[in-house]
Amino acid sequence: MKPSITNSSDFLFVYEAIQCNPNGDPDQENKPRMDYDTKTNLVTDTRVKRFIRDYLKASNEDEVVFVDMEGDSKVSVDSKLKAVIKRIVENEGELEKAFANNPEALKVYKEIIAKEKDAEGVWKTITDKKFKQKEVNYELLAYLVKEKFLDIRMFGSAFAVGGFTKAYTGPIQLNWGYSFNKVELIDSSSIVTIMNDDSSTFGKDYRVHYSLLGFNGTINAAAAKTTGLTNPDVLEFRKAIWESIPASPTRSKLNQYPKLYLEIVYKEGFSNGQFGDLRNFVDAEPKEGITDKQVRKFKDLSFDLTALKNLISQDKEGENKIKEVIIKTSADFEFSL
Repeated sequence: MKPSITNSSDFLFVYEAIQCNPNGDPDQENKPRMDYDTKTNLVTDTRVKRFIRDYLKASNEDEVVFVDMEGDSKVSVDSKLKAVIKRIVENEGELEKAFANNPEALKVYKEIIAKEKDAEGVWKTITDKKFKQKEVNYELLAYLVKEKFLDIRMFGSAFAVGGFTKAYTGPIQLNWGYSFNKVELIDSSSIVTIMNDDSSTFGKDYRVHYSLLGFNGTINAAAAKTTGLTNPDVLEFRKAIWESIPASPTRSKLNQYPKLYLEIVYKEGFSNGQFGDLRNFVDAEPKEGITDKQVRKFKDLSFDLTALKNLISQDKEGENKIKEVIIKTSADFEFSL
């Protein structure tokens, strides 16, 4: 197994949403999630993780995503785990790879396979409450997490299946995103026909005019020891968070584009969260002559990162906690330290 990361990070991710629905609220007719008191557009961390998982699934030939969807429905952890383990049980080479460092555990599984004859029988045995050798299950689960499923190494997952009860805390976490600008919904009464296999439904198409959304996130080296998050995994995450959102093919999610990814990587021995929420060091206001209601594009806003730039500069002169700062910007936005 590759070594897990040894440096924690904080990151700021900013993207724009133009005439689309960044994250519909099912309890509000699928309107964009809003704090109406402050006219702040909201996007859940779950929505962004879904973008990333979809991207990882589409861009990898191997099965790297555990928390998956079938249509609009989430595949249950139970059924996914069962399917994965049954495939491993049926593949002797894969089984030996899973227990390469534990020949005794491999022996236990091979004895069960010899007795039960098929994968379904093996599954019933190892998930039975009476099964006493649960430690071999946890070894298999650790193999799946650390060697197979990139999304669990990133975001974690909870397993609550008989014989496989364990929670993995994801080393990569994001807060809910919120808009830096005050957001107006498009006043639209257009009716949209949604075609299903056996019926059609009608509903209003709710969208925002323009929303510049910011997310604060963390990458925790201590949690990475449990899931096995590696440096190549973090590289994959940085690529995925940047490319996944504009790659979404759904009608309501078109016109969303990343503007900035800034990651502060700390030296070993320093945890994430050294400077709090990085969005607190960002200022975005409508330019002179433009009201909040008139904001329609990125260039209508004055996007100021001076406070964040000063924060990073001051660290070099003070405690010197920062190892490096990784910056990626869109073609129409320039920022450097």
